[in-house]
Amino acid sequence: MARAAATSALRQIDPERPSTWEFSGFSQNGEDGIIDYLCTRLSNADRYFIEIGAANGLENNTTWLAIGRRYSGLMIDGDSGKVAECQQTLARLNWALHFATLMITRDNVGEVDRLALLRNPDVFSLDIDGFDYYVADALLHIGFRPKIFVIEYNSAFGPERSVTVPYKEPFNRHREHPSGFYFGASVTALRHLFDRHGYRFVTVDANGVNAFFVDPAAFDRAFVDAIRGLPFGENIVQRRESRGDWSAQFARIQHLPLVEIPDA
Repeated sequence: MARAAATSALRQIDPERPSTWEFSGFSQNGEDGIIDYLCTRLSNADRYFIEIGAANGLENNTTWLAIGRRYSGLMIDGDSGKVAECQQTLARLNWALHFATLMITRDNVGEVDRLALLRNPDVFSLDIDGFDYYVADALLHIGFRPKIFVIEYNSAFGPERSVTVPYKEPFNRHREHPSGFYFGASVTALRHLFDRHGYRFVTVDANGVNAFFVDPAAFDRAFVDAIRGLPFGENIVQRRESRGDWSAQFARIQHLPLVEIPDA
């Protein structure tokens, strides 16, 4: 909370530039600020979120909403120990939270539907370091319509290629390749997916980790039309680990199979 107060106070918000919205309280990068600002611009807020990949609650994309904004929500993770820690930390601070241990795949997204209070939460965050594209596709297919959708992309695939890893269960990025650079989908593949469902791309965070999409019907159209977000960003952790840019990272995994995602 202290980190959120300190970093949010430094902002000089420009409604057209998402990079000015960023601050980090519980998020790894500036996601808290982007999510928080978008929530303030919703036409009708339900004050409910869903996060898949919530971890232990100390570093994710929705704890700020749960504690700072007092949202209700559903926090899901595949690690039972992390879920127990998350519940122990947050349940006594916000009684409107629900916690679940689930290893989400494209075939069991119905479990999310069963647990969720709403199919159109204000915020849906997805970060599972693997077949994220397929899970997002399945969720949208069964009728989820979040107002704000936050999803991790893999900058190692670069700013232009529209690709994702093939679907495989189970998927562990470090077992697939020791670099950990082989996972997820490119930002362009995700843009094609969300375009097909009528979403608008907003931005990626400045540290190159998450992409943000909105249902334009949930916002004032003039606000959405004016946004000038970052189309691509280098993942700062992968850049440090590779000591090079995305092309150097991709060179290490280019022999591995990829699935091309067509434009809408």
